[in-house]
Amino acid sequence: MGQVSFEAKASKTKLGINERLRVDFQMNQDGDNFRPPSFDSFRVVGGPNQSVSNSWVNGKRSYSKTYSYFLEPTRRGTFTIGQAEITIDGEIYKTVPIEVEVTEAVDRPTDGNNSEFIAAENLHLVAEVSNTNPYLNEPITVVYKLYVSPRITVSNWREIDVPTYGDFWSQNIDIRELSVKNGEFRGEPYRYVELRKTILYPQKTGELEIEPLALSVSVEVPTERRSFFGGRIYTTVDRTVAAGSRTINVKPLPSEGRPADFTGAVGRDMKFEVTTNKTSLDATESLQAEVKVTGKGNMKLFTLPELVVPVSIERYEPEHIENVQTNLGGMQGSVADRYTLVPGAKGDYPLPPISFSYFDLDSKSYKTLTSEEILINVESGPLVAGGSGGVTRSANKVPVIADANFRYIKLNTTLKPIGSSSFLGSILYWSLMSLPVLLIPLLIFIGKKREVYANDIRANKIRKADRLAKRYLSEARKNLGDQNLFYDSLERALHNFLKAKLHLPTSEMSKDRIEDLLREKGAKDENINEFTQILKNCELARYAPTSDVEMNRDYGKAVQVISAIDKQL
Repeated sequence: MGQVSFEAKASKTKLGINERLRVDFQMNQDGDNFRPPSFDSFRVVGGPNQSVSNSWVNGKRSYSKTYSYFLEPTRRGTFTIGQAEITIDGEIYKTVPIEVEVTEAVDRPTDGNNSEFIAAENLHLVAEVSNTNPYLNEPITVVYKLYVSPRITVSNWREIDVPTYGDFWSQNIDIRELSVKNGEFRGEPYRYVELRKTILYPQKTGELEIEPLALSVSVEVPTERRSFFGGRIYTTVDRTVAAGSRTINVKPLPSEGRPADFTGAVGRDMKFEVTTNKTSLDATESLQAEVKVTGKGNMKLFTLPELVVPVSIERYEPEHIENVQTNLGGMQGSVADRYTLVPGAKGDYPLPPISFSYFDLDSKSYKTLTSEEILINVESGPLVAGGSGGVTRSANKVPVIADANFRYIKLNTTLKPIGSSSFLGSILYWSLMSLPVLLIPLLIFIGKKREVYANDIRANKIRKADRLAKRYLSEARKNLGDQNLFYDSLERALHNFLKAKLHLPTSEMSKDRIEDLLREKGAKDENINEFTQILKNCELARYAPTSDVEMNRDYGKAVQVISAIDKQL
């Protein structure tokens, strides 16, 4: 490789305060622990971007690795970009400082080859909150919109950090199909798509933070270069955008006028009722009584009032029933507790009225709803001394599900005695006793085979490289659609395949060397040409955009040619 080189290069040393600067830190050998300078008086608007070039010319290797930054000056003056550091083979190397002069703003600023900056200026992820000052348990809507300027094109995206909403009850609203709409962002025309919609119910008062949503977006940015036919050439930039955290100031519910039976219900147009499936029955028969609330509000987040029954009626643990839908307006529907009641004696038993209170968001006040009294007539059965008795909250029994209240207990059984048998001294007994002794020689044989297998260092290296090739092919398949990651994984898979089959280290993998060794091992020329062509495609993909169709074709060819060469070798 020769002498180690590590230097800093600036795209310009004099620029206006409204222009931007590109700084490259380039080395001719791979190093560790790269430390950039502090960039005082500049703001980093792009980078660090990392690029690697590794080529062979006439059997000689040429290597280059570059870290690129795009800087925006924060004030006028003459400034020094300090030294960057890198560790190569245990030695620390530093770049030479660069002096840059920042002048007044220029009429036509130029940013050079700053694709990162173009993508950052024309791509925005915004979290729109319907209400930043809600009451406790009042629903708010968060809609995440991705705004894209007509100057760029977005090919795909994926979520890399999803909000957890720790202080909220939350539910995502399904978006069946993403649709692109036209709108404005900061007074300019933009296209946007709604990526995620979430309903939040704050569970605490005070200032609560909504964590940001972060996306990794592949952006196609136009460059100044043009194709042979005059069309503009685009470059693909992977950009990470975040919606930014939002602070919600949650107001407590007013204490003035709060009813004693208030259990946290907050909503609009709520209705309350108590119903029974019948009002006339015999003793020991059962009926169902339902306590039900319908309306819009935090339907899953409050407790229904208990049903009050006379002492002569047994009340079982209620079955909770929810029929709630959630949309951008919040939760709406009904919640109910269905009780099973069993009267024990003849008589008339009133179910007294019970009340339900909630905070009405329209009137900003508490409202109390009261049910009607229900009279239960038990027509036949034993009489209770002293009449039907007073009203009390009967102790809850084991839950009883409707329509399966009481089933007959089977009294007559068909039990049969189990025949006696002696296990000691049987054939099965002696077989189990002798099995461990018979397994000892087999375990010794397996242990020796494992020891031989582990000591075969060369074979282990081959197996490891073969596993890596399969793993990278698997990674390449997962990264279909992401040009940079796909071709990087595909190239590593091909290199590891050669390591396994030709015992050839990566540093010696030149095109001619690979072709000669494959021919010596008996591979066919057509398969060799396909293999080297795929390697060329991996190299070309670093400099030119590639479609999804081409990536799928290269992956299919790689699978076929690896399988064919593997059989031939």
